Amino acid sequence: MELRQIRAFVVVADESSFTRAAARLNMVQSTVSAAVRNLERQLGVQLFERTTHHVNLTHAGQLFLPEARRTLAAAQQARHVLEQLHGGLRGEVRLGVIQTPRHTAVQPALLIARFRAEHPGVTVSIQAGGSVEHAEDLRKRRLDVAYLALPPEATAGLDLHNLTSEKMQLLCSTDHPLAEHDHVELAELVDQPFIEAPTTWGNRLATDAAFTRAGLTRTIAYEIGDTAGLTSLIRHGLGIAIGPPSFINPEDDIRTVPLGPAAPSIALSLAVPAGHALSAPVKALLQTAREPSEPTT
Repeated sequence: MELRQIRAFVVVADESSFTRAAARLNMVQSTVSAAVRNLERQLGVQLFERTTHHVNLTHAGQLFLPEARRTLAAAQQARHVLEQLHGGLRGEVRLGVIQTPRHTAVQPALLIARFRAEHPGVTVSIQAGGSVEHAEDLRKRRLDVAYLALPPEATAGLDLHNLTSEKMQLLCSTDHPLAEHDHVELAELVDQPFIEAPTTWGNRLATDAAFTRAGLTRTIAYEIGDTAGLTSLIRHGLGIAIGPPSFINPEDDIRTVPLGPAAPSIALSLAVPAGHALSAPVKALLQTAREPSEPTT
């Protein structure tokens, strides 16, 4: 067996497609197919059931997949050990980032800058997106580590390194009728037009779940995947939102009002795939994230 054959098998298993696996590996599909066929021939088993529209693991493939992952991880770890003998840690970390408050200590740019200062031989590539997208990319091994803001029920198959957690609040314009309330209940908001983030954002999932648990429905007037745009719509009185108060800056001119006992919480974490050996660069990045740092303004 060759590592390239094992890698091709793992990526096809992750993608459930030879076409997508070839694109991810930057190879032509025939080369990926040949690598998997040769691996099956050497092992004497069929690893995939192939149909016109689907590629599924056989029972043998399911048994072989975790061992294949461990083999690739061990080879990668061995390579990192040797690389450290020649000028320090080397490699790449694929990091998923989401929109986070710029005035808190949880800043992806700050983490990357600190990490690169400690490990200049490691390349950090970033992919922007929503938490749901990043979670799926972690499970499919398209990302190594990612910032997520998801409720626990949406984090299956992931290991989380918690960074912050806060109760979400009502966000409204300063002249909104609810702006001067000490607190509000979800039931008081059902007739209000909501400004929401996309369904791939963690705060949207948390808000949807809170209303579902309360047996309530609401009207979503606008959906926008940009924090600055969302707060601008709120500031101009076009609707309300429920979100973490840390997303609001003093100059935003937006009022935050505590919610009652049904208030959802949002936790920000760094996540990695569960049950998967982490490379030395990923371990180093997580270690840097755990080290205290001064917030920037």
